[in-house]
Amino acid sequence: MTTKPRQLALLAAAQTLAMATWFSASAVVPQLREEWAITGGLDAWLTMSVQLGFVAGALLSAGLNLPDRIPAQRLMAWSALVAGAATAALAAFNLDFGTAVWLRGLTGMALAGVYPPGMKLVATWCREDRGFGIGLLVGALTLGSALPHLLNAVPLFGTGGMPPWRPTLLTAAGSAVLASAVAFGWIRPGPHFSQAAPFDWRFIGQAISHRPTRLANFGYLGHMWELYAMWTWVPLFLLQSFEAAGRGTAGARLAGFGVVAVGAVGAVLAGKVADRMGRTAVAAASLVVSGACAALAGFSYQFPMVLTGLCLIWGFAVVADSAQFSAAVTELTDPRYVGTSLTLQTAMGFLLTLVSIRLIPVVADLVGWQHVFLLLVPGPVFGVVSMLRLRTLPEATSMAGGHR
Repeated sequence: MTTKPRQLALLAAAQTLAMATWFSASAVVPQLREEWAITGGLDAWLTMSVQLGFVAGALLSAGLNLPDRIPAQRLMAWSALVAGAATAALAAFNLDFGTAVWLRGLTGMALAGVYPPGMKLVATWCREDRGFGIGLLVGALTLGSALPHLLNAVPLFGTGGMPPWRPTLLTAAGSAVLASAVAFGWIRPGPHFSQAAPFDWRFIGQAISHRPTRLANFGYLGHMWELYAMWTWVPLFLLQSFEAAGRGTAGARLAGFGVVAVGAVGAVLAGKVADRMGRTAVAAASLVVSGACAALAGFSYQFPMVLTGLCLIWGFAVVADSAQFSAAVTELTDPRYVGTSLTLQTAMGFLLTLVSIRLIPVVADLVGWQHVFLLLVPGPVFGVVSMLRLRTLPEATSMAGGHR
């Protein structure tokens, strides 16, 4: 029997399992540095290539209106299967660093067919509670992104020293294959499903020129400037803090998992609150908290337990607003092209993450890790301003049942 709770649970499960491939290589960067003798900040490309691949896949998908022309659950299923295969190949064969970067790019391209279509499917099941529904999906994405850090932290694949990296990647690949099976076998669109839209490349321009949608996207861009740079570098930042204080690295790896995973709770709770209090209010509050944590993180570097506590707050807030930007787009845009709008939004956001992810190690070499996260503060500031401007528009009443 196909019911809303069952479908939301299946969508969340598939998203969690597929997104385990995203940070599968980033989580084992210390091991890969030794494996390939990576120097000069090149390790950033293990994450940046995924982001770049996601952008390429999302732009191609949006340009062809794929999420609105073919069944979203099938697009999810095939894409998760490709992401799993690319991740498995990285672990199964003795490859060089350059080939690994290309495989990570293919993984990102495939995941562009998992996340935006998943949000569209949630929108077909949720109307008044759309913030909660998409928040649940973002929470699943967050938990899935954190899973490789957990696999790298707990002694499942060996004890003593750094754990082997190949089993971590193979486990992530297997989970993506399982996500594909879930999508193929059980996920279906809901009653708020709109018929497949005709191909119309002009809709991309309309999505950008429409001011309410543009402001929602601006808020998302401010959020994304911070989010993936935080997820990429804070676990390594914690590792360095623990090592400098003479504490065990196993605890640091577990803390790295925690600061990413706690965002799943933030995304779900914020979604539920936003449906009652308004998208712009919740998004702005989350941005203020996460921006403050980015500004303060460096001052706690010498106190790893204090830093861990601060980063847990940061991890909770940094993704709590994410679903609200996507939910706003589904409420502000032409319902026939919701999938395309969401894909375009994520493409722009992930393109921006390339800059902040790459800048962090460069700036860290110049000013030190204790001050580098100040670089992320302008993102939340820009996002807050965009949300407050969106709140003043009459079209904002179409969001969250009139709660703006």
